[in-house]
Amino acid sequence: MGSNERKFAVVLLSGGLDSMVAGGLAREAGYHLLALSIDYNQRHRVEMRAAGRVAQALNAMRHIVLPLDLTAFGGSALTADIAVPKGGVGDDIPVTYVPARNTIFLSLTLGLAEVAGASDIFIGVNALDYSGYPDCRPEFIDAFQTMAALATKAGVEGHPIRINAPLQHMSKADIVREAHRLGLDAGVSWSCYDPTPDGKHCGLCDSCRLRSKGFEEAGLPDPTIYAARP
Repeated sequence: MGSNERKFAVVLLSGGLDSMVAGGLAREAGYHLLALSIDYNQRHRVEMRAAGRVAQALNAMRHIVLPLDLTAFGGSALTADIAVPKGGVGDDIPVTYVPARNTIFLSLTLGLAEVAGASDIFIGVNALDYSGYPDCRPEFIDAFQTMAALATKAGVEGHPIRINAPLQHMSKADIVREAHRLGLDAGVSWSCYDPTPDGKHCGLCDSCRLRSKGFEEAGLPDPTIYAARP
């Protein structure tokens, strides 16, 4: 691609810290950003408002919020009447896992990228400090990249859309440091799976624990308001 051509990337934006940093890295690399957020009627719907703030912070050219009601499937504490666990991050795949979520979301992102003429997709998955979700592993991203090349006109014509997971091997502390380095306000992002009625992070779900631990290990101030501390 010539230096005078504009590069476009679609960023899959949840409203969380990870996707914000992934988008920040894409912007730093010179991409013009299209942001896609999936409103899947999740329990923590406040993250959709956060996604709007993050898209604005990243200077996204456009922010698409796509409704996709996964409560029709259920099967997760985020999409069904199942309690969000608060006992700490364990070794098993937790009930906050949404079945095939990243496969579904990346497929939709791939469709948008092809229509928009984007060369790249950025997703904030992470395989170090995470809750054990199978669709956050490098093997999954690699397999999806292979599928994307087979499934699209762009891929068949020799221009496969690249799937970028720049946070793949970062710890949560590394991600917090990257947000700081990129000049991003982590306070506009949202992580909690079970927000309190007055709009605070619960402080006890896996996602809150990982977020809090990341700021603590990074040695940077945590702008998050937690209702409780573990």
